[in-house]
Amino acid sequence: MTPEPNLVAETTGPLTDERASWASEAVSTAADAMEHAIQGKRRVIELVLATTIAGGHVLLEDVPGTGKTALARALAKSMHGTSSRIQFTPDLLPGDVTGITVYDQKQGIFEFHAGPIFANVVLADEINRASPKTQSALLEVMEEHQVTVDGQTHPVSSPFLVIATQNPVEQAGTYRLPEAQLDRFMVKTSIGYPDDAAMMRILQQSAVTPEVPAVMNVGTLTQLQQFSRSVYVSPLIAEYITRLVESTRRAAEVRLGASVRGALSLQRMASAWALVAGRPYVTPDDVRELATPVLAHRLVLEPEAEFDGVTAEAVIGQILLDTPIPQENGTA
Repeated sequence: MTPEPNLVAETTGPLTDERASWASEAVSTAADAMEHAIQGKRRVIELVLATTIAGGHVLLEDVPGTGKTALARALAKSMHGTSSRIQFTPDLLPGDVTGITVYDQKQGIFEFHAGPIFANVVLADEINRASPKTQSALLEVMEEHQVTVDGQTHPVSSPFLVIATQNPVEQAGTYRLPEAQLDRFMVKTSIGYPDDAAMMRILQQSAVTPEVPAVMNVGTLTQLQQFSRSVYVSPLIAEYITRLVESTRRAAEVRLGASVRGALSLQRMASAWALVAGRPYVTPDDVRELATPVLAHRLVLEPEAEFDGVTAEAVIGQILLDTPIPQENGTA
């Protein structure tokens, strides 16, 4: 079990080495617990945990059967939170996601019946199979953490994380996510197939359903989020992030570069990643490691570049090579 939040309850002021170390231990314990369900994918688990700490959402683009649902459930169980799964289909309506207002004839009033979006961890399975109208139901809740139905605003659970999935292979009957929707995902990544050793462990444990222990509570996660906002980001690191984002807008292969939200997401993710490593400050390596999962899915490439086989990941990789790295360790 991780230390209770009241042991380091004071969250104002600079983040100390002691608090950063406590945070890293808490994240490591949660990752260990989640590995009961997701074998051999430590970096993906830590990336999802860092996104949760940064207050963002995750888009998993992967083939079926790689553990996307298990990852979402393992995260919810590890922090003793609630989870829900929404299977996106062409006939899914916005009200099926957010909830609807129903008239109670006995009491003569309208009552709001909450939808599955009201959970700490929401798995939006095959999100690109729903119509654009239903996809747009997520726009407000992912950004504002609230749902508006019939003029009434309803806040969702806190902390709140959407893990959406889409299949990169099968495109029949799907609707491409609009740029506004993609931009609300802080990170896009994939789980991928396990290596041989992990596959062996999965097969040996196939007869037993893995139990993910609850190693932290929602209050602990909330405090980790507060600590993340106190991680020191030096002016040179902020300038480095600015140069990277500006370069995505000037690249010849790119029609639409990363947004301001993308720059903020990269800084917040870098802060959370530093916290995972037990550091109270961000280094250039944090930014470089996260640039592709945070920025690549926000780029819209020129049709000619796509035809030539250029990928957004390759563009980000070239930008990282061309942009000078700040010569400092990020400390105050």
